[in-house]
Amino acid sequence: MGWNNRRSLFSFLCVALLIVVTSCRISYKFNGSSIDYTKIKTISIQDFPNRAPLVYATLAADFTENLRDEFSSKTSLKLVEQDGDLQLSGEISGYNVISSGVDASGQAAESRLQMSVHVKFVNKVNPSESFERTFSAYQVFSNEYTIDQVQAELNEQLMDDIINQIFNATVANW
Repeated sequence: MGWNNRRSLFSFLCVALLIVVTSCRISYKFNGSSIDYTKIKTISIQDFPNRAPLVYATLAADFTENLRDEFSSKTSLKLVEQDGDLQLSGEISGYNVISSGVDASGQAAESRLQMSVHVKFVNKVNPSESFERTFSAYQVFSNEYTIDQVQAELNEQLMDDIINQIFNATVANW
């Protein structure tokens, strides 16, 4: 092969490589979200009131604040009071304690703290991704402790679990 043929082949390969590199885009997102920030810029998260029969005084406020913190820390969306490109609203629809395990004497050995949150998600940019559904979680605790002794810690775990489910369903597209 002559000098000109090698040079032409090299030039062709460079141009082909350049076309491939510029036409393919690899994007890694370490926050778990898959948001097109060129189209979706804002999110509004309304207060989630506690409408469950059993009421824990700070649950509604804590849940709403933790939900807002999750989206603020894991996305670049601007949190607006209303009419965001993405909209979350709903309520804490279930919050109760149920005996679950029985010991040898026939007494309840464990109890389960359950929480359910009904969520309405509106995606104004991609309406087909909008939904309305209930997310639930529970934590089991030993009856060696009263609910008052473990409730604050269990609530954090329940909220983390449900908020993670909501985040994944709304912006992570898993």
